[in-house]
Amino acid sequence: MPTINQRALTFALAALLPAAAGQARADAVTEWNLKAGEMLSEAKMGTPPATRAMALVQTAVYQAVRQADLQGASAEAAVAAANRAVLAKVAPAVQASIEAATQAALARIADGPAKTAGIAAGEQAAAFVLTQRADDVIAADEYRPHAAAGSYVPTASAAAPMWGKRKPWLMASASQVRPAAPAALSSETWARDYNEVKAVGAKASATRSAEQTEIARFWEYSLPPIYFGVVRSLAEQPGRDLARNARLFAATAQAMDDALISVFDAKYQYNFWRPVTAIRNGDTDGNDATAREATWTPLIDNPMHPEYPSGHSILAASVGEVIKAEVGSNPMPLLMTSSPSAKGATRKWSNPDDFVKEVSDSRIYAGIHYRSATQAGVEMGSKIGTLAAERHLR
Repeated sequence: MPTINQRALTFALAALLPAAAGQARADAVTEWNLKAGEMLSEAKMGTPPATRAMALVQTAVYQAVRQADLQGASAEAAVAAANRAVLAKVAPAVQASIEAATQAALARIADGPAKTAGIAAGEQAAAFVLTQRADDVIAADEYRPHAAAGSYVPTASAAAPMWGKRKPWLMASASQVRPAAPAALSSETWARDYNEVKAVGAKASATRSAEQTEIARFWEYSLPPIYFGVVRSLAEQPGRDLARNARLFAATAQAMDDALISVFDAKYQYNFWRPVTAIRNGDTDGNDATAREATWTPLIDNPMHPEYPSGHSILAASVGEVIKAEVGSNPMPLLMTSSPSAKGATRKWSNPDDFVKEVSDSRIYAGIHYRSATQAGVEMGSKIGTLAAERHLR
């Protein structure tokens, strides 16, 4: 059985060098990206764990394709085997679905030495990546609600309070792109943000348009498939090959995972209040321009973590920056994706900047973020996407 080139893989994990074009079908990577997202959804993973899992999967897939090319093995078999091995590790609850998808993919490949070598390359690449990330541990939850002794606080658990303690893929530390603190409550910026979301983000808003409501509902969904749908719209363009798509998905997945590490580091650093808390307590912030509304409610339910910065904004910007680096000065393909939270509706954009803006604006329309938080998220995500592009695509 062929053995994996450990030195080559170590170097590739650090720099994801361009590889020769794969000999298998150019859409095998995109097909499996869709399947992996479906399986993680089936496993009922939350957004942070699913994003981490996709980073492991797509990195292993890229390693597998590269190794299969070096060995003259079946890259398609390598992609299937790498997905199976990583998904079995991170989502064992859906093992039956993983195995069924793998067997269906392998059945399309002619038996022979190339197929056997491809399966081995995929399994070895997955084992290598999982070993390299073995020290990426999720710290025990030590979060404590801020309250005076004896005072009641809501008892629902905060989401991912220790996520910022994980080991990044691209950044030197989780705080590398941490933004400045939120606007002071006495500032004009705070009053602007407060009154904007109060008006447009209320469940009973009289100023939010039908399209803005549609956008807010569309981006209520946050699991990886909604973002990778945008990436697949690029990967499925004519003239691309398996290796290039594998590299693109690995770069994107690592950028997204680092984006969530970074955003949760900042969220729990600043512990800033959500609009529903601020607006129902507008008479306590010391700002005469922020009138209280005692019964104010956002359009969508609040995530169970601090407000600042915006997680959707950082994810969208990290993806958008990778896409811009990938296409360079070439004409931009039509980007599109669909959303389960909008009953499968599809939205389209002609360029990544429009996509990023819509995602960011959606969180204000939804009533769960301030303008400053979305701007901070976009700036952070752009920096992380640039790191991914510099390491992986250039």
